[in-house]
Amino acid sequence: RKPVVLKGMELGTCTTKWTVDYLSKAEGSKEVKIHVSMVPQMDFLSKNFVYRTLPFDAFVQRAAEVKHKEYFLSEDEKYYLRSVGEDVRKDIADIRKQFPILAEDVQIPEYFEKEQFFSSVFRISSAGLQLWTHYDVMDNFLIQVTGRKRVVLYSPRDAPYLYLSGTKSEVLDVDNPDLEKYPLFVKAKRYQCFLEAGDVLFIPALWFHNVISEDFGVALNVFWKHLPAKNYDKSDTYGNKDPTAASRAMQILDRALKTLEELPEEYRDFYARRMVLRIQEKAYRNDYG
Repeated sequence: RKPVVLKGMELGTCTTKWTVDYLSKAEGSKEVKIHVSMVPQMDFLSKNFVYRTLPFDAFVQRAAEVKHKEYFLSEDEKYYLRSVGEDVRKDIADIRKQFPILAEDVQIPEYFEKEQFFSSVFRISSAGLQLWTHYDVMDNFLIQVTGRKRVVLYSPRDAPYLYLSGTKSEVLDVDNPDLEKYPLFVKAKRYQCFLEAGDVLFIPALWFHNVISEDFGVALNVFWKHLPAKNYDKSDTYGNKDPTAASRAMQILDRALKTLEELPEEYRDFYARRMVLRIQEKAYRNDYG
């Protein structure tokens, strides 16, 4: 249950064929919805980016540029594509359906059963783009086809130090964090790796990751259901909803905390601490570092 970088995998012809020109011609002018940001550090919580639509070939050309003659916000804006299904609310991202020509060039490592497959998310990033720290609820491969990425990871056990809002951390700048605002962040143990073209990073479910594109790069994220299917929310098209049992438990906890509000502060504090002790006793693991 730990991340690992796999090198020398057989990934198909994508590692040699996927140049800017080839990508542009292969899928042509079909329209894609993209993130556009004036700053390299994207923040999903404050939404410091806008969504725009471009023909795929035009998008690829722009994403590969440093300065733009044509742009939405500024000449040095950053672009990011996270592929989605045809109906974003119902259809799951699958490169075989959204980008069938490019899909023929890819050989996905077979480390899971076919029925466990959930999604294959096609990603293209401008050089310098940084994605917010977050966790996923499924095991996944980050297949770096072209370009280089730096990935910073944190163990699920360090969740108390990451200032979470849902599945995302409020700490955007993991290299120079604001420790006055986020003092506990220093306790989070940082793991880091650099992905070269052709590398595959295995990211276990619940491991937090922050991804920086060192170059213009193309990647494929493959997610699969490593738990029995009944554990996952059937309406989840993005694969980022907590397991159904976890969601129910969080709802019960919210109700319990609301009930505590009926008590005076000193009683509320006392019984909240008792609840924390119960949770630690019943649920915390102590067999990994």
